[in-house]
Amino acid sequence: MLPLPSVLLVDDDPTTNFLNKLLLTNMGVTEQVLVAENGEQALRTLDQTCTALANVACPRLIFLDMNMPVLNGLGFLEVYVQMPLAQQQAIVIVMLTTSLHEHDLARAQQLPIAGFLNKPLTREKVTTLLEQHFAR
Repeated sequence: MLPLPSVLLVDDDPTTNFLNKLLLTNMGVTEQVLVAENGEQALRTLDQTCTALANVACPRLIFLDMNMPVLNGLGFLEVYVQMPLAQQQAIVIVMLTTSLHEHDLARAQQLPIAGFLNKPLTREKVTTLLEQHFAR
């Protein structure tokens, strides 16, 4: 499996972002790890990297935390579904969470996510995810 051009980590915890970036880099999952600390920063990142000119930097995979300040995971997804399709191209979004309320779970399942993973990310979880969504 070839490395993905880019992966976006969206989490307000710098330690979590550091550890996830280290894991993905050590596994050779991607050539570039982008980091956003909330949904608003993530949307700006997609706006900058998923244009026709910068398409190669557009994340193919997003790990999205549910609970963040400014704009949480659900808020991000609600704006994301309204973006032009060119910016939604083949992006796999996985929600990362420590716990999920029934209401949030029901709402998230109506939005374009590939699934949920409990924190922390592990080599096994990432490998399974890659096999499910990016095996050629």
